[in-house]
Amino acid sequence: MEKTFAIYNFGCKVNQEEGGALAALFAALGWRRQAEQPQLIIINTCTVTAVADKKARNLIRRLRREQPQALIAVCGCYAQRDAAEVAAIGGVDIIAGVDERRRLPQLVEERLAQTGGAPLQAVAEIGEVRQFHRIAADNLQPRARAYLKIEDGCDQFCHYCIIPHVRGPVRSLPLAQAVEQAQRLICAGHHEIVLSGIHIGAYGQDLPPGEDLPELISRLLELPGLARLRLGSIEPQQFSEPLIELFAAQERICPHLHIPLQSGCDRTLAAMGRHYTSAQYAALIERLRALRPQTAFTTDIIVGYPGESEADFAASEQFLAELQLADSHIFPYSRRSGTPAAALPQQLSQAVKAERAARLSEIAARNAQAYRRQFIGQPLDLLAEEAAEYDGRAYWRGHSANYLNLLLPAEQLSAPPPGKIIAVRGRELYDEGLIVELC
Repeated sequence: MEKTFAIYNFGCKVNQEEGGALAALFAALGWRRQAEQPQLIIINTCTVTAVADKKARNLIRRLRREQPQALIAVCGCYAQRDAAEVAAIGGVDIIAGVDERRRLPQLVEERLAQTGGAPLQAVAEIGEVRQFHRIAADNLQPRARAYLKIEDGCDQFCHYCIIPHVRGPVRSLPLAQAVEQAQRLICAGHHEIVLSGIHIGAYGQDLPPGEDLPELISRLLELPGLARLRLGSIEPQQFSEPLIELFAAQERICPHLHIPLQSGCDRTLAAMGRHYTSAQYAALIERLRALRPQTAFTTDIIVGYPGESEADFAASEQFLAELQLADSHIFPYSRRSGTPAAALPQQLSQAVKAERAARLSEIAARNAQAYRRQFIGQPLDLLAEEAAEYDGRAYWRGHSANYLNLLLPAEQLSAPPPGKIIAVRGRELYDEGLIVELC
C-alpha cells in the first residue's frame, strides 16, 4: 500500500527549507506527498513568539479532529522547547526536536509498531550538538527560487530571544558540501538560491580558516546557471569588509538585504543585549545604499520591550521614519520563559504593545509604498514563480531581484520559460507590490 504524507511549516525561511528537506527525506523512501487524507502529517513548528506556539496548538487540534486516521508528528522549535507542553495538547503521536527531525522515518516506523500509549518522544539536549546535520541530501522546493540552509544555531543570546536555547550553538555546513548542494538545486531547475540559516553572518566560525561567508558566496557565483544569489538575514555587526566589497561588486547578489534592527533606541538596544547603536546601524545602511542605491533594506523591530518608555519608543519611531526602509516586520515583545527579559520588571501590557505596533506599522507601510512607487515606469527583472489571481484577473506572480512582489498579466505571457529572468516594467502599485508589463 502506498504511503502518503503532508507537511505544515511554521515560521522562518529556515523552516521552509527544512520542510523541503523533510519532504525529500520521505519521498526518497517511497512516500508520496498528498494534501487530502494523508497517512502521516508532519507539523514543523516555530516558537519565536507565544503566537507561534498558539498557532501550532490550534492546527494540531484541528487536524486531529478532521483527520483521525493520520499519524501526527510534531517537530522543530516548539517541540524542542517544551515537549511536555506539546504532548499535553493531545492527539500527537511523535514529538521530535530540532536535530531529531532527520530521524523521523525511523520514528514513524517505531510508532506504527506500537499500540497506542504516550507520544513517542525524541528530543535531545540541543546545546551539546556541535555538528551541522543535514535532514536529507536533496530538498524538494516547488518554486523557481530555492532556500539553501548553510548554518544553524546562534551564540548571541539576545536577552529576549529563545532561539539559541532551541537551536543550539552555531554549526556550519562545510563549504564543499554547500557548493555541492547549490549545484544540485540549480540542476533541479532553481535559478535563484537564497542562503538561509539562523545566523548566516556567523557562517564558518566553526569551520577551518578560509571557509567563511564571503568565500562561500564567491564559490557559488562561479556555478553556471545561477542567475541570482539572495542573502538571508545578516546581523549588522556581521558585515565584514570582504562581504561589503562582494555585495558592491557582484550584481548577481540580489540588491535586497534583511538586517535586523530590533529597536531604534540605544537604551533599548543595550537592554536587549544587542551589540551596536542606532548610529552604527544607520551608517551601515547609508554605506550600503551608496554602493547600490536601489537596494531594498528590510528589518525586524520589537516594540514594547520591558521598560521601554514612551520616550524610548518615540526615538525608535523617529529612527524608523528617517531610515525609509523598503519593508519592516513589526513584532510586539513576546515573553519567553528562560530568557533574561522574561524576568525583568516593567513588563508592558498587551494594549500598550499593540498600540505601539500599530503606530510603527503605519510608518513601515508608508516607507514600503514610497519604496515601491519609485519603480513605476522603471525596468525590473521578474523570476516568475506561480500562477495567481488578483482582483478577478489572472497573473504570473514572482519577485524582482530587490524582492518586490510582482504581478505580470497572464495574457502578456502564455507561460514563463522555466527559470528565465523576464524583463518587465513597473506599471502600478497594488496591495503587496507592483503590477508590471513586459518591456
